[in-house]
Amino acid sequence: MRKIFFIADTHFGSDAVRRYENRPFAMVEEMDRVMTERWNSVVSPDDEVWHLGDFGAEGAVGDVLSRLNGTVYFVRGNHDEDSNEAYRRAGFREVYDLPVLFKEFFILSHHPLYVSSNMPYANIFGHVHANPAYRDYSPHHFCVSAERIDYTPIEFQKMLALIKG
Repeated sequence: MRKIFFIADTHFGSDAVRRYENRPFAMVEEMDRVMTERWNSVVSPDDEVWHLGDFGAEGAVGDVLSRLNGTVYFVRGNHDEDSNEAYRRAGFREVYDLPVLFKEFFILSHHPLYVSSNMPYANIFGHVHANPAYRDYSPHHFCVSAERIDYTPIEFQKMLALIKG
């Protein structure tokens, strides 16, 4: 059975992000290796992954993506500067510049969006990394920045169980 996963802010190949975000890796090569291993330990080749922006350093995207399991859809982040066509050529199934409505209820975006308890939607996002000003999740949002989900894509059904309490 095909599963659906989410992750954001992997920043493959970025030593600056590794240092700036105090990631628990001695070197960027270790960070990339561990994130690739964790990705492939939960995502099978037949699964679907939604990457919600800031995938990796320019020039490394295609090489990294070729080593990751699953069909990957990409909502661009603020550090994703290549063209949509370049990202498709690198191996993403589809690339989105704007938020995506997923399963009629979830808004997928890189940046967190305003969603109140009076709205019928929930926002799945990244961008904020481990910033303590944002909670990990609530009934109306879930942050999938790599730091918050142990640098491992999180399965949609697990997210739903956490959101529902």
